[in-house]
Amino acid sequence: MRNYRDLLAWQVSFELARLVYELTESFPKHEVFGLTAQMRRAAVSIPSNLAEGAGRGGKKDFAHFVTMGRASLNELETQLLLAQALGYCELTDALQQQIERLFALLNGLRNSLNAQRSTQNEHG
Repeated sequence: MRNYRDLLAWQVSFELARLVYELTESFPKHEVFGLTAQMRRAAVSIPSNLAEGAGRGGKKDFAHFVTMGRASLNELETQLLLAQALGYCELTDALQQQIERLFALLNGLRNSLNAQRSTQNEHG
């Protein structure tokens, strides 16, 4: 798949990364090299993995990168919960809904890729 930007999962994850950058702007300065950097890295990793996986060409590789994106989303959600517990931010319903939506999109994409691989193996 050449145009990864057409993927709804990529679009939602890109927007989530943008929101994380905005959210972490207000974090304490002593967190710049700690939680702020980790959250930004995890957030950027999600659309980056989708883009890389789409560029690999094979459905198996793409599914692997989608799984890595989902792992980064788990990491980001944990970091957001910690940031909230530390009083750095509020995990709003809108942000939580976006995370849940992205989990669903990533799971659907991975399942679709795996199903396509199974069909190809049966017919190939």
